[in-house]
Amino acid sequence: MKMLKILAASQRKCLSYKTFADIYPNLGTACVISLVAPNTPIYQHHHSRDCGREQEILLSTFLMNLCWHHQQKLIMLCFSPMKKKGGWMNMPQGNPNVPPGLEYLTTIDQLLVHQKVELLEAFTGFETQNKYTIKNSVGQKVYYAVEDSDCLTRNCCGPLRPFDMKILDNYKNEVIHLNRPLACDSCWFPCCLQNMEVSSPPGTVIGSIQQEWSILTPQFNIKNAAGDVVLKIEGPICTFSICGDVEFKILSKDGSSQVGKISKQWAGLLREAFTDADYFGITFPMDLDVKMKAVMMGACFLIDYMFFEKSQNRERDGIGMF
Repeated sequence: MKMLKILAASQRKCLSYKTFADIYPNLGTACVISLVAPNTPIYQHHHSRDCGREQEILLSTFLMNLCWHHQQKLIMLCFSPMKKKGGWMNMPQGNPNVPPGLEYLTTIDQLLVHQKVELLEAFTGFETQNKYTIKNSVGQKVYYAVEDSDCLTRNCCGPLRPFDMKILDNYKNEVIHLNRPLACDSCWFPCCLQNMEVSSPPGTVIGSIQQEWSILTPQFNIKNAAGDVVLKIEGPICTFSICGDVEFKILSKDGSSQVGKISKQWAGLLREAFTDADYFGITFPMDLDVKMKAVMMGACFLIDYMFFEKSQNRERDGIGMF
């Protein structure tokens, strides 16, 4: 692990408390491994953020008065990509026209969705509420998603169950709400196919995902709040995830070009065999409307439930939409 020494400003230039982020804006997430001289006006402030913990270290002008040995212990930091990956993404500023909480998506063209392993479900087959961590391309947490459904529908309807899903930021504020009603997903029932409504903030619809009738390949329309088709999704004929990724193409409105994809990533033999805790990757254009980026997250969850959610620990992968 790379060790980085941070030297404070001199007493002449530093007239007030400063944070490491102020002095070194590109530092990223830092973790102090040693604090000494507790009687000095240097202290550590912990700010808890949901599952993560951000540490803000305040420096004073008296740091330069410490002996060299204490300076080395105090200002030596662990700084590595691993530490940076464990934290939360900082919210980009300067986007007043973006729904609250979607500011994170303005600078993102890729998301990683990791489902949490539920031990009770893995060992007994008893369906529990799904939970997901949503990260950016460098592994920083962006959102946390939690399924809201009742025990009866989870265990009676299985992967077809209706549910609400709350997508929370690092302050536990619900920024996106997904609603999936009870419906079929087979080509034998063209009048009652899958759909999901996406709201942000909760109560304000920004788009939806509508399954299209098809026999061989899964087809979806991505619509905006007015009901107009903005993008399309086309899946593969075979959704078996045997030692490889399963890709769903994100296509332009007319279906002529691919602009992104939703990939169900191979998570390893043990995880694939004994759990339905899946890994997904979502890529889309950087300049895509943030509302549509949020709808693409909803599409990822819908695809997970339709094709990769186990029922009583039994695989549902298959051929086409039969």
